[in-house]
Amino acid sequence: MYIKQVEGFYNTPPLWRAIQFGIQQFEFPEMDLKGLHPVDIPENLRLGHQMEYVFEQLIRFDGTYGIMLMNQAVRSGKKTIGEIDFILNQSVSNIVHHVELTYKFYVIDSSISEPIHRLMGPNRRDMFFTKMEKIKNEQFALINRPETQSILDEIGLNSNVLHQSCCFKAQLFRPFDEPIVHIRPLNPSCVVGYWMRFENFEKVDYGKNLFYIPFKKEWPIQPHENVTWMSYTETLMEVNLRMIQKNTPMLWMKKTSGTLEKLFVVWW
Repeated sequence: MYIKQVEGFYNTPPLWRAIQFGIQQFEFPEMDLKGLHPVDIPENLRLGHQMEYVFEQLIRFDGTYGIMLMNQAVRSGKKTIGEIDFILNQSVSNIVHHVELTYKFYVIDSSISEPIHRLMGPNRRDMFFTKMEKIKNEQFALINRPETQSILDEIGLNSNVLHQSCCFKAQLFRPFDEPIVHIRPLNPSCVVGYWMRFENFEKVDYGKNLFYIPFKKEWPIQPHENVTWMSYTETLMEVNLRMIQKNTPMLWMKKTSGTLEKLFVVWW
């Protein structure tokens, strides 16, 4: 499982390249994962924190960067005012990077005109635009706080020398009836599947297909055969329960041709 999570993270493209929205995308080093033996990831963590463990293991395995700080809480008195994800030192250039890590799943709502406002979490509570603004105005700004400088002093750094970037990886899901979506300046390679409403899932002829509902820790993974598949009827009943709970499930679908697809059935 853990190597599949690592592969899923590594193979997920960045949501944009170079600089967009005033945010530099972190250039993740290319690496051969053969020989990597990932350490078990605590399963009680939310998915975002699990991905931080994956990022850490890949950075250590590759060796291009050294990790100077990781998951460092910044406090003002007794109050936690933020957290620094990673401070990395590039081995060859000796350039020090402050990297904020984000790994997201977004559905694309093409009824909204601006591409950066089209992206939202599958339960419609998590907006890309809001996250982007938080990175710029809170997470990057945190580095200039005197409380942060006190932490940097302990490892001999000044915030003025840090290069700030964001490792923002995402899997995007287009509307099921729109094979082509336009999302530039975002990276179209991030589109890995589609989404539909429950009423469409009931009507589309999926009767002969098989389904698997992955646990959230499996969401980054490329669909594969080695799972316990359910019939369409069984899946329909389970998905209906999720709709009542206002909980959007991800599905893996195995078509009669053997093709594997990834989709969300949304409750809203």
